[in-house]
Amino acid sequence: MDQRDEQEFAEYFAARRDAVRRTAYMLCGDWHRADDLAQTAFVALHRRWKKIRDRAATDAYVRKTLVRASIDESRRPWRREWQTETLPEPSDDTPGLDDLVATREGLLAALKEVPPKQRAVLVLRFFEGLDVTGAAKALGCSEGNVKSQTARGLANLRQVLEREVETNG
Repeated sequence: MDQRDEQEFAEYFAARRDAVRRTAYMLCGDWHRADDLAQTAFVALHRRWKKIRDRAATDAYVRKTLVRASIDESRRPWRREWQTETLPEPSDDTPGLDDLVATREGLLAALKEVPPKQRAVLVLRFFEGLDVTGAAKALGCSEGNVKSQTARGLANLRQVLEREVETNG
């Protein structure tokens, strides 16, 4: 890349770094993994920077790369969660559902239990503010797929929250 392209990329990176990192955190629920995902997205963008003709589409490209990296990372064997037959007993000092949902941590913890593709749709739709069409473009799928993944994701999120109510009262 020439000096002008490097400068444009540096300006874009400085302007969007925090927003991309926050989106990555919403996708994975861990700041360290969010940093890795954001870095992956920006490295991919840097490689393709000269080929991008429409600079207005840069955010969409980064978002799509971020979602794909998040889904790929969740498929890694060491990231898989293991099911157990018995649930741990909640302690008496565990906050109730209203306290959990009222905090970001509670919602993010529940969001982590939603499957990766559904989580990606929920984050893009409700945290990034994209409509169905925008989310479909970011994910590279049909609008119908986004709608069904949104419905399934919300249903799974409700189940996780209801399970929390049953466990913690």
